[in-house]
This record gives sequence, structure tokens and C-alpha cells, in this order.
Amino acid sequence: MILLTRRATFSASHYYWNPDWSEEQNQVVFGRCANRNGHGHNYTLEVTVTGPVSPLSGFVVDLKWLKDVIEREVLDVYDHRHLNHEVPEFATLIPTTENIAVSIWKRLEAPVTAAGGAQLSRIRVYETGDIFAEYRGE
Repeated sequence: MILLTRRATFSASHYYWNPDWSEEQNQVVFGRCANRNGHGHNYTLEVTVTGPVSPLSGFVVDLKWLKDVIEREVLDVYDHRHLNHEVPEFATLIPTTENIAVSIWKRLEAPVTAAGGAQLSRIRVYETGDIFAEYRGE
């Protein structure tokens, strides 16, 4: 099996807030990230697929196709958006780096599987150069 990774970037803003907590508890737990006006990041996304190399094309998956799927399912939805207000899954889910990684997996798993041959292996989301979350499915 080969692991093949495609990288993309997007910019988005967000804040952390648990509506079941008081304002004080949100401030204690999330600090500056609880500012309801939000703050932004330039995220880096890595999408890794795995599968056999096709003897016909030499590919695990066509990288142009994978780029198009990432753009349609993730970048068109997340890029230059306020995640809390504009992305449906984050209306009720705190847009932490961990939750962003899981949400991207959910957006990409079906299209990658439906294409045949490859399977989604890993989603890695860098919030900064020093902080990333990685999700490998259930």
C-alpha cells in the first residue's frame, strides 16, 4: 500500500464557546479564544489516501481529482468563513482544530470511497506551525 498526501490551505476565523457554560467558565477554559468576535488562522490541511498503485495509471488516486474534491467539499465551505456562523457543523460544535479535522474527514470520506481504489487514511489540520490535529477515522 502507498500513502499519498495532498496539501491545501484555507483561512478562517472562529471562537471557542460552550453554550452550556457561563461566560466566566468559557473565559477560564478558553481564554482569549472565547472572544465572540473571533480570531483567524491560516490553516494547512493534509489529506492522505491509501491504496494500491493502479497498473494502468501508476496512481493511487488522480491528484487533480483529489484536489477538486478537497476544493468542493472543504475549501469552498471553509475558506474565508467564520466557522461558527457560516459552516453548518459548527453551529453546534466548537470549531477546535480537533473538531475541524473530524469534520473534514466526514466531508471527504464518502467521495474518496465512492471513487474506488483508494481509502481516506488521515486528515491533518495545522492551526499554526506548532499545533496540528490528526484524525484517522474510527
